Amino acid sequence: MKDLSPDDRPREKLQRHGAAVLGDNELVALVIGSGRPRTGALGVANELLQARGGLHGLARSTCHDLTPVPGVGEAKAVQLLAALELGRRTLTPGPDHRLELRTPRAAAEFLLPTFGARPTENFGVLLFDSKYRVLRTVVVAVGTLNSTSVQPREVFREAIVGAAAAILVFHNHPSGDPTPSRDDENLTRRLRAAGTLVGIEVVDHVILGDTRYCSLKEMGRL
Repeated sequence: MKDLSPDDRPREKLQRHGAAVLGDNELVALVIGSGRPRTGALGVANELLQARGGLHGLARSTCHDLTPVPGVGEAKAVQLLAALELGRRTLTPGPDHRLELRTPRAAAEFLLPTFGARPTENFGVLLFDSKYRVLRTVVVAVGTLNSTSVQPREVFREAIVGAAAAILVFHNHPSGDPTPSRDDENLTRRLRAAGTLVGIEVVDHVILGDTRYCSLKEMGRL
């Protein structure tokens, strides 16, 4: 980035005008900090975004996905993933704010920024009080690129310990397509039956893509 004029260098642009004026490549360049011989940080950032299909692809990446790009070692890959995770966490409500979620869309809008672009399947549960306000979000299991294994006892152990009156279960599809599978529907039926036995309502099963969602309740399959 030393080859750029002072007015075009990402660090100086951010200092003068704020982070919002920077492009995706400039923000990535600032996070990785340096490039490689004959290619500056901005060039490496461009290659990285191209290799991962842009910023949304970068958000679904693992260290293993990033390190093949020349100039991105394990340390820089970890820095990038940490920065992306910090960005996700700023989109969730603070601990003193108990959010009320009464519709599948509201639940999806709450979950998508954090879980919608994960590189592996995350299966989790939203714990609600009697007014359908969020008590806690718990990840029950982390799987692979296309599957995860969850048992009802794991879900309801979290619900009972958390004194939940109702729960919403969710998981993401790393492919970006939130269409439910037959296994998803079978698991939902098992969870509803278990909830009836223990007296905890299962209000929905929401499946998350990159920016889209499917609600089994909205689809009439709950």
